[in-house]
Amino acid sequence: MKHTLKYISSFCLLFSMFLAQAQETPTTTVTKEIVPEKPKTTVVAKPAIQEVKADSIKTDRYGLRVGVDLYKLTRGFYDKDYKGIEFVADWRLTKKYYLAAELGFEDKTTDDDRLNSTATGTYIKGGFDYNLYQNWLDMENLITIGLRGGFSTFSQELNSYKIYNPNPYWGEQPVIVDHQKYNGLTAGWIEVATGIKAKVFNNVFVGFGVQLKMLVANSKPASFDNLYIPGFNRTYDGSFGIGFNYTVSYFIPIYKKKTIIPVSAKTAPKK
Repeated sequence: MKHTLKYISSFCLLFSMFLAQAQETPTTTVTKEIVPEKPKTTVVAKPAIQEVKADSIKTDRYGLRVGVDLYKLTRGFYDKDYKGIEFVADWRLTKKYYLAAELGFEDKTTDDDRLNSTATGTYIKGGFDYNLYQNWLDMENLITIGLRGGFSTFSQELNSYKIYNPNPYWGEQPVIVDHQKYNGLTAGWIEVATGIKAKVFNNVFVGFGVQLKMLVANSKPASFDNLYIPGFNRTYDGSFGIGFNYTVSYFIPIYKKKTIIPVSAKTAPKK
């Protein structure tokens, strides 16, 4: 019995020591850190960027263009019955309109079926041209249509003629040499002129033009009609005529004007 109590007391002592050790050991608590969720961001599409192009500035030159008709100048080399020269000029008045003028001299012998005559005189034409061509950048080419009024003062010399014989049984009448000269003759007309001028070198232009003419005044010699009028060309026994020229001219710039060409803003949405 004594030994039994001894074992029981020993067991109680060990058990109490175990409980004391358990109480002294700290209890470790593991806590999980709670990380707050980031708020969701809504992606808003950016508006399309508006591209604005700067306005273009075009510089137009204004001045005087002078030249010569190469056709009339060189015709005398291969046509023994013709001598002549014509000077041409234009002044840029506005962006599209040009004042234009021609001044010339002609000596032309016309050999018709019944008579041979020589017209000698000077002429002047004046009017305007309208440029139909839209140039790029600093180009200065022209496609023009215009109106002119012309006036000529001249003389006619009747070199020879034939008398008309309605019954040529005895053959043709001989040619009568006259050499009678009629001075102080005048003529006036209007014409529609079209042409082109192209810039080939710096300030140098070549051009080609056609004119449709109508006589409005014509003083004739006493015994025959004017077959050729300086500046008007051949009359073709009527009031209408046609002419053309081939010119080379030089432009003399006097001043400049700047023109602002607006460019509309373009909006291109991004894809």
